[in-house]
Amino acid sequence: MEYPLDAEKVRAYIRMLHEAERSDSTIEKYARELYRFAAWLGGRPVSKETVIEYKAELVQCHAPASVNCILAALNGFFSYMNWPGLRVKRLRIQRTLYADAGRELSKAEYLRLVAAAKERRDDRLALVLQTLCSLGLRVSELPAITLKAAQQGRAEIRNKGKFRTVFLPRGLCTRLIAYCRGRQIRGGPVFVTRTGRPLDRSNIWAMMKSLCQAAKVAPRKVFPHNLRHLFARCFYRQMKDIEHLASILGHSNINTTRVYTRTTGAEYRRQMERLALLL
Repeated sequence: MEYPLDAEKVRAYIRMLHEAERSDSTIEKYARELYRFAAWLGGRPVSKETVIEYKAELVQCHAPASVNCILAALNGFFSYMNWPGLRVKRLRIQRTLYADAGRELSKAEYLRLVAAAKERRDDRLALVLQTLCSLGLRVSELPAITLKAAQQGRAEIRNKGKFRTVFLPRGLCTRLIAYCRGRQIRGGPVFVTRTGRPLDRSNIWAMMKSLCQAAKVAPRKVFPHNLRHLFARCFYRQMKDIEHLASILGHSNINTTRVYTRTTGAEYRRQMERLALLL
């Protein structure tokens, strides 16, 4: 079967995602991938053959996890349009036992990033880094850090249809309140652009990347979500409580949390050597 794909169908699907209260980041990602697929089609109708061809091209130029994210967007759209025959299987990815040391941000590297921001006298960026890392937030959750949250010592966060309370360390509250006082912020999100809009993923990503050279940290390690991973590893090493960690991070499935607590192969080797089981 072949079906015509046009912008109006994509817009209708996006409206449905908004009505279903999917997160803004998910909606943005699905829209981007659907429009990219439509551009690749170049006016051709959609068929199972074209979807399989597109999948094959994705495999050639994207990581398996990225391919599966793109296929999730396409498959969701096909189900919405009642075109189930076009759905394709996602790639099977074997669970990785160890984290990639080349992408894992260490605590020392994080501290150098904060120091580099302070050296540049970018107090906003230094505090953004510390807020994301000390609370384990998703970057999309940063607008929940308001002056009121800093004053109360807790933030109410809504993400993916779920609500959770995040408690702010006393030291962070003090820094946030002082920052707001200095910037004459009297309410609402603490971290905003010059026009008063909350900082978003692209703003923070670009600002973090600008610190790499001064902080002597590999650019592939420097992105907002890696701060959340660092928080998870530090928390787990100290508390050894994965269920509590899952609650703090807002994970429904504890297996998702396990991904955040993986060690590198080198660290695992050191742990094995400390067992001292060889004569």
